[in-house]
Amino acid sequence: MSGPTGDFGLIGLAVMGQNLILNAADHGYNVIAFNRTVSKVDHFLANEAKGKSIEGAHSIEEFVSKLKKPRRIMMLVMAGKPVDDFIETLLPHVEKGDIIIDGGNSHFPDTTRRTKYLKTKGIRFVGTGVSGGEEGARYGPSLMPGGNEEAWPYIKDIFQDIAAKSDGEPCCEWVGDEGAGHYVKMVHNGIEYGDMQLICEAYDIMKRGLGMQDKEIGDVLTKWNKGVLDSFLIEITRDIMYFNDDDGTPLLEKILDSAGQKGTGKWTAINALDLGMPVTLIAEAVLSRCLSSIKGERTRASKVLQFVGRSNKFEGNKEQFLEDLEQALYASKIISYAQGFMLMQEAAKEYSWKLNKPSIALMWRGGCIIRSVFLKDITAAYRANTDLENLLFNDFFNKAIHKAQPGWRDVVAKAALLGIPTPAFSTALSWFDGYRTKDLPANLLQAQRDYFGAHTFKIKPEFANAKYKEGENIHVNWTGRGGNVSASTYQA
Repeated sequence: MSGPTGDFGLIGLAVMGQNLILNAADHGYNVIAFNRTVSKVDHFLANEAKGKSIEGAHSIEEFVSKLKKPRRIMMLVMAGKPVDDFIETLLPHVEKGDIIIDGGNSHFPDTTRRTKYLKTKGIRFVGTGVSGGEEGARYGPSLMPGGNEEAWPYIKDIFQDIAAKSDGEPCCEWVGDEGAGHYVKMVHNGIEYGDMQLICEAYDIMKRGLGMQDKEIGDVLTKWNKGVLDSFLIEITRDIMYFNDDDGTPLLEKILDSAGQKGTGKWTAINALDLGMPVTLIAEAVLSRCLSSIKGERTRASKVLQFVGRSNKFEGNKEQFLEDLEQALYASKIISYAQGFMLMQEAAKEYSWKLNKPSIALMWRGGCIIRSVFLKDITAAYRANTDLENLLFNDFFNKAIHKAQPGWRDVVAKAALLGIPTPAFSTALSWFDGYRTKDLPANLLQAQRDYFGAHTFKIKPEFANAKYKEGENIHVNWTGRGGNVSASTYQA
């Protein structure tokens, strides 16, 4: 009897699972496939997998027995309880040193918990972000693995072989400990929400503000896709603009304007709040989807809340405005990525992870939904200085944001005057203006908190004296009535 022949095992034969198996087989790996509904295995082997280096298994025992040691087992099952259930099903059959990989959209705290739990049993657990959709899975996704680093030398070959390549480099590198891989995927999805919202706002401005037809908007996007905005999302948006229904009119205009979401963008916004990080653009993108989803109420509001302004017609140079709009989109995108990297930096501190920032930008350069030429520049920025405090401190992005500023301001102002909502463009500009301001009005906020709740404040170093000592929590009796007892300080 011959020994085990499987290089890699995959559980879960939905489209992503099937495509990853076919991708691995194309790269010369012997793959063992398993699905809880066993008939799916037979169907896959008889059709898509026919004639390839793919074998099926009809039970977990058979699946595990067909894999070479240390076994490399990847699950692509629904996030949440199904992942825990499959781990428990596998545990009696795997051995110390084996590797279990979760490639679903799991929430990063779950991955941290599973990594720790399986380490106690001698099993190396990896939680990996997978981006690129069905096509990415088949021909090269962006892969973001994290978890038990001992597993990396054993999975590096297959992961980097099947991953997308950008300028010959694989869009896959070890991200960090515990839930770091799924965390980076979560931030990727949050940034994806932001990028999509910005493009939607640009479309709305062109359509309602400039009165452009979909085909003409498609022509503008074609031009943008040859410049700084060259990206997968601009490319697919251009295709959508040109896509006509059977009656010859754009299908886009018939689609209900009520957006769905799976929760990963929301997780990013919630985590940003938990860590006290001002990730405003992603948060606005999530909230914009929420606003879109109350279609019935908005329809009623549209009948009772009118636009009141000096003029609801665009006046000015259209060509110049379209150039400004391109720069506004570029600048807002820079802000979103700067915020995303700030958040990951803070998470690394909070969760004691070592995050590889140049590698993260590289992993997003190809294969994934947010892939763009722009990420090359981010990779270069972090390679030049891995301790870069903020993307905007890098010379390239600093110049880009200053060049974009006049047009960006003009677009946000004109949209407001025309009554067109730009939550993402506007918040990006507001954040930028707040970030570049040395003295914000939070001094008044601290005074108010101390007035009504004795929450105390600190004095500016240049005004410190014997009465107000530098670095001390100070409470003032603002009215002459209340006492001098201050509330214990806490961050609220």
